[in-house]
Amino acid sequence: MTEGEGLRDKLARSSEDALGKIAQDLLENQFVNGAISRAFEARERAVQAQEAAMGALNIPSAADVERLTRRLRSVSQRLEGIEDGDDRLDQRLEALNKPALSGAEERLTGIESQLTKLSAELGALAAALDSQPAQQPREQERLEVDPSPAPAGKARAKPKPKRATTARTRKKS
Repeated sequence: MTEGEGLRDKLARSSEDALGKIAQDLLENQFVNGAISRAFEARERAVQAQEAAMGALNIPSAADVERLTRRLRSVSQRLEGIEDGDDRLDQRLEALNKPALSGAEERLTGIESQLTKLSAELGALAAALDSQPAQQPREQERLEVDPSPAPAGKARAKPKPKRATTARTRKKS
């Protein structure tokens, strides 16, 4: 340590001590103490008078503006929290819907391909039906049988032909 630094430290300590003693003496002095308390009281009354005057003029005071600012910050923070929650909810819904949509799209593609195959098969069947009918196998052909002779003594009765009834024949009856 050099002598210059030691001297500086001694001067700083002694000046701090002297200022502390002066401040202590001033605070203990009743005259100074009374003056300081009256100044603070006057300041309070001035602030109250200012707030009353501003209230009468419908102008917000600094305290009103400060309260409003704090309240606005609080509402803003809450709104940001709600927006963050909304974003997270949107992301979850998108994540849930993506697999469902891709699975549904795959199923629709499969159904469309099956429908294409079925329509081709139906077209082939329709073309086959429009062509000549297939010949029946010999085993399934109908055999013609001779009519059986009528029994002796009884003549076979012919069925009466049915008459067509029209509006004219009904009126005549």
